[in-house]
Amino acid sequence: MKKYLKEIVSFVIILTILANIVSYYKSTDLNKNRLELTSVTLLDGSSYSIKKEKPLLIHFWATWCPICSVEASNIQTISENFEVITIAVDSASKEEIQSYLEKKHLDFKVIDDFDKQYATKFHISVYPTTFIYDKNKNLVFSEVGYTSTIGLYLRMIWASF
Repeated sequence: MKKYLKEIVSFVIILTILANIVSYYKSTDLNKNRLELTSVTLLDGSSYSIKKEKPLLIHFWATWCPICSVEASNIQTISENFEVITIAVDSASKEEIQSYLEKKHLDFKVIDDFDKQYATKFHISVYPTTFIYDKNKNLVFSEVGYTSTIGLYLRMIWASF
């Protein structure tokens, strides 16, 4: 039993290291500029002004993406304590996105990027992709792929200072 436990722990450590290397490699092409957005139009058609002097998480996802589906509850949890804007890319109609959110009991802010305007601006090619900006809207973290709730939470706290 001890031998198997050691093998499992070794596998998890190696897998984690490899996942971080792949994420780092895929994030090298992302837009690293200071965030210039001041307001956005949300899925429901309302206008939302991005808060000044607060960190911000921007999360790109798609309704058809299985990893995005698994990570959605993490983003929901973070949105309850921090400013979060999510961008649904290539995800069919507004009604289908809304149905997806209701089915998963998600109520975070969503932009419908039906024309890939935001995905192009941020150089997104893989989903999910997450950006975390500090209170001055400078990029402090970018992540391609799955991120745990605790990982997101710690990054948001870091961005708060």
